[in-house]
Amino acid sequence: MNKYRIIVKGIVKSLDKYLIVEKWFDDRIQDPYQWGFIDGEIKFGESPDRAVIRIITEDTGLYAQIDRLLYTWSFMAGDTYTIGISYLCLAGMDDIMLSEELHNYKWITKEEFDQYIENQNMLDDIDSVELE
Repeated sequence: MNKYRIIVKGIVKSLDKYLIVEKWFDDRIQDPYQWGFIDGEIKFGESPDRAVIRIITEDTGLYAQIDRLLYTWSFMAGDTYTIGISYLCLAGMDDIMLSEELHNYKWITKEEFDQYIENQNMLDDIDSVELE
């Protein structure tokens, strides 16, 4: 039986800054907390557009709007094939109320991405699209 997982990523922008969040990944690595964008799984029967807005709201308390689809990605982990869809979403820099799964947040410029985001594939994907 094939196992698929669909993830949506919300790259949230407000003015000239982007929201990154720090979340726990794995106790077995040197730095178990890592910076990235808001992401999560689509619920069965949910559209990707609705899922990304829901996940942003659940994880941050922000109301966001989709600006456009940015890029897709995929990877295998064990016997599960994960497909990802990334969106540029617009929001105000309102008060953020992080979910329990998230540790911290920052608003940063695009030029600061490589100072926080360690996933080179993600940085390459972002460089291939126009965020402005």
